[in-house]
Amino acid sequence: MKMQKFKTLIAAAFGLTTLAGTVQAQSGADTVYQITPYAWATGIGGDITPFTGAPAVSISKSFSDLIKDLDAAFFISAYARHGNLVFMGDVSSSSSSRSGTVPVLGLPATGKLRQTSVTALAGYRVAQTPNATFDILGGVRHWRVRGAVETPLGDASRRVNFTDPIIAARANFQIAPGWSGLLYADVGGFGVGSKLTAQLLGTVNYQLRENAFLSVGYRHLHVDYRSGGTTFDMRMSGPIIGASLRF
Repeated sequence: MKMQKFKTLIAAAFGLTTLAGTVQAQSGADTVYQITPYAWATGIGGDITPFTGAPAVSISKSFSDLIKDLDAAFFISAYARHGNLVFMGDVSSSSSSRSGTVPVLGLPATGKLRQTSVTALAGYRVAQTPNATFDILGGVRHWRVRGAVETPLGDASRRVNFTDPIIAARANFQIAPGWSGLLYADVGGFGVGSKLTAQLLGTVNYQLRENAFLSVGYRHLHVDYRSGGTTFDMRMSGPIIGASLRF
C-alpha cells in the first residue's frame, strides 16, 4: 500500500514542474520584465525508492494518468533584462492525493504528496543580432518534496530538501513577423544536491499584442537524486503552453 501511494503521488507531483522563462520577445529596450504562467502536460518514467529499505519502484505514467490524482497546482516564471544582464526565476508547487485500502488488512488509507521547486538564475547576454540573442546563465534550483500515508492505525511521512547548482544557455530568434523561437538547456546537480539534473526546452512563440505572447513547445527534464536510502531518478517529457506578459 505505502509503496503504491508513493509511486502514484510522486509521479503526479513531478507531472507539472518548473519552467525557467518560456519566451523573451526581441526588444531594443534597455530594461525588460516578463511574467509567464504556464502548464506542462508531461508523462513520467523512472525509478523511486522513497525510504531506506524499501524496494525500487519503476514508474511509467501518461499525463492523463497523473492528472487524476492532482489536487492543486501553481506554476509561474519570471524574466528580467537590464542591458546585457539577464535574470530568470521560477516557482512551481503541486499537491496530490489518492485514497485506497491497505492490502490484507483492508483499512482505508490516503497517500499525499506536496512538491515545491524554486529556481533562480542570473547571467549575461553574450551575443545579439537584429534577429537573435544568446544568453549564458548560472544559479540554483531548490526542491522540497513531502510525502505522507495516513491510516487509522497511524501515519508515515518522508520529507526531502535539496538544492542543485545549475548552468544554462538560452537562445531566442526571430522566425517571421510576430513569430519567434526559443531554445533553452541547463545541466546541474554535480553531486551537490542531486547526482544530476538536466533540462531541454524548445518553444514557438506568437505575439498576440505589443506586450502579450503565447508559447507552445516541448520540454524534457531529468532529475537523479540519491541520499540516505532515498532515490528519485525521474525523466519527465511532454508539451508545454504558457502566456507571457511583458512590461
